[in-house]
Amino acid sequence: MRLQRKMVLLKSIKSTARNGLKVLVLLLDDVVIIALIFLVARELEIKIPLPVIILTGLLLAGANFAVYKAVMPTFHKKPLTGAEGLIGATGNVVTELTPVGTIRIEGELWKARSAGKNIAADEEVEVLKLHGLTLTVRDKTR
Repeated sequence: MRLQRKMVLLKSIKSTARNGLKVLVLLLDDVVIIALIFLVARELEIKIPLPVIILTGLLLAGANFAVYKAVMPTFHKKPLTGAEGLIGATGNVVTELTPVGTIRIEGELWKARSAGKNIAADEEVEVLKLHGLTLTVRDKTR
């Protein structure tokens, strides 16, 4: 049990580190632009006051935090399109599945195959998998 807790903690730490690295990569272009501005100013012998440098650093840190909070939830969202978005979706049977028929999911008609017994029209079904353009479904009332 203790080893399992350690494994979960390690997985969480790895996920957090990976997500932080993604955010840093997203902000890398901003850091490069600001560094170039300071380098060009130095080469042109333009004096930048220390408070401006500190303020710029704080603004960059604030932007980093805002992007982190805005972007991180999107890394964990379930895909909304493609095959991954269909798995687990619910739909209604249009033509009886004996075992093949038609279902409607979010206004679109799909060819579907029942994973078990026949399913009558107007029944609610859940998508289990996608093979080609045919969905494998099961009766949602189970």
